[in-house]
Amino acid sequence: MSIPHTQQPAVDRALMAAFGTTETDSVAPVSGGLSGALTYRIRVGGIAYLLRIETQRDTFKDPHRGYRCMTLAASACLAPRVRYAEPTDGVAIMEFIPEQSWATDYAGTRGDLIVEAAQAIRALHQAPAFPPLVDYMEGMDAVLAGFQATGLLAPEATSDLLDRYRRVRAVYRTEPTDLVSSHNDLNPRNILYDGRRLWFVDWESAFLADRHVDLATLANFITHDQGEEDLLLRTYFGQAPDARQRSRHLVMRQVNHLFYGLIMLTAVARQRPGQRASGGLDGPSLADIHQALGAGTFILDGWDGQIAYGKARLAQALAGMKTEAFEEALKLVG
Repeated sequence: MSIPHTQQPAVDRALMAAFGTTETDSVAPVSGGLSGALTYRIRVGGIAYLLRIETQRDTFKDPHRGYRCMTLAASACLAPRVRYAEPTDGVAIMEFIPEQSWATDYAGTRGDLIVEAAQAIRALHQAPAFPPLVDYMEGMDAVLAGFQATGLLAPEATSDLLDRYRRVRAVYRTEPTDLVSSHNDLNPRNILYDGRRLWFVDWESAFLADRHVDLATLANFITHDQGEEDLLLRTYFGQAPDARQRSRHLVMRQVNHLFYGLIMLTAVARQRPGQRASGGLDGPSLADIHQALGAGTFILDGWDGQIAYGKARLAQALAGMKTEAFEEALKLVG
């Protein structure tokens, strides 16, 4: 797939500004996440770079904010070096990271991986302040409204979960000391490993937000048990977290499950407008899906796989909100 003809003038401006030429040695598409951006591996002067072209814009997907966050993160050596970023055109060129799987090819132990990830998040949260956008929980309100408008699941399938979430919404407030430069979408596709270290990429969801968003996202994706979660938090805070920190973390972990479930199911619904998914939240567990994804036996790119994944996220959030530990955490947060 070549660069679309309509985007070529903006790409030529980017190439000329970054390299003094519009000539490339090669251009090859790179599969990306769910953002909708076009990404290419280009070679200029024999060196590989990543070319990213934004194709969607709205209040949330704003290159002016996203490129600012990406540039700040690159200056902190947490994101690949930025060679060019022009938000009006929506074109960016950055260093290309030859990717390995941090899940299977990481050079150290799992403990080493968790420690490095926690240290990287701490460094990000200590970086110069990202531009603000919205209170994170108010953003969740918009995500929830967008999902409900699709009609993808019958209301009774999510009524218990959403009733419990409304209790969270009534009491959880981000404390001013917890507002930090936050990526807000540290899913495995946005964490690259080059054989030596981790990099964070794709900054369109970044803004000044609650520190527990990134911590919860990472805990939900890479920690397998309480010991690994404790290691993550202890490394991040530099000591064992106090009761307030643990409570906010536990609550945000369930909010994070809800967020990813709603985002996935809303995106799926747009593929087949008006079609309702059958059943409630029954299906394979999130743990089983993650294990199958690692083994290559679960297909996430199709309708059925994405429905199953979205439901599993919602089911995990519901299960987490039903625990005694969650009830105690919610009391402390409130």
